[in-house]
Amino acid sequence: MKAADEKIERGKEYSLEDAIRLVKDASYVKFDETVDLAFNLGIDPKKSDQMVKGSVVLPHGIGKKVRVLVFAKGEKEKEAGEAGADIVGAEDLVEKITKGWLDFDKAVATPDMMGIVGKLGKILGPRGLMPNPKLGTVTFDITRAVKEIKAGKVEYRAEKAGIVHVAIGKVSFDNHKLFDNAKAVVDSILKAKPATSKGRYLKKISISSTMGPGVAVDIASLGKGV
Repeated sequence: MKAADEKIERGKEYSLEDAIRLVKDASYVKFDETVDLAFNLGIDPKKSDQMVKGSVVLPHGIGKKVRVLVFAKGEKEKEAGEAGADIVGAEDLVEKITKGWLDFDKAVATPDMMGIVGKLGKILGPRGLMPNPKLGTVTFDITRAVKEIKAGKVEYRAEKAGIVHVAIGKVSFDNHKLFDNAKAVVDSILKAKPATSKGRYLKKISISSTMGPGVAVDIASLGKGV
């Protein structure tokens, strides 16, 4: 950790390209760490009209297998299986989850299933697993939803202090892949800016690996519109 810290000049902001290179250089652990972007936003998340949340499909994926569960019946159940869903069902899954089973990473539901899926709100909600129409996970277009998630769709939501964390890949990714993924996330965060947000929206951005130190990103280096 000390050796990693020594590679980064404290108080300095780096271009996104240099920040990615430093994060990779400062990785000394034996496992393939996740690379994370953190945004400090100029919003008041206590106000419902300033909440920032959304989703984005990363151009180069997230670097891990995502287990997708789909709540569906009939033709949509068959469609989910053909699209690559790992688990598909209806009341049987609701009962299973109620008993404590949570062996999946993302959940999708057709709108007609939300009557029974809604009963799982207290279980799935706090874990970020509840299907949500605004995030595209409550839909009749099951094929698209499942394939996007499998391809690297990530969701984000501002925390109480106005901070958003988004995984953009693995340390093993090539620099250009991490850069492309990071830019896609930055663009999505910018588009999600609430109309009621005043003053500076992007206050700070940093990038880090799971066990590594954070590297501050020079926001001005990201180009126009930021």
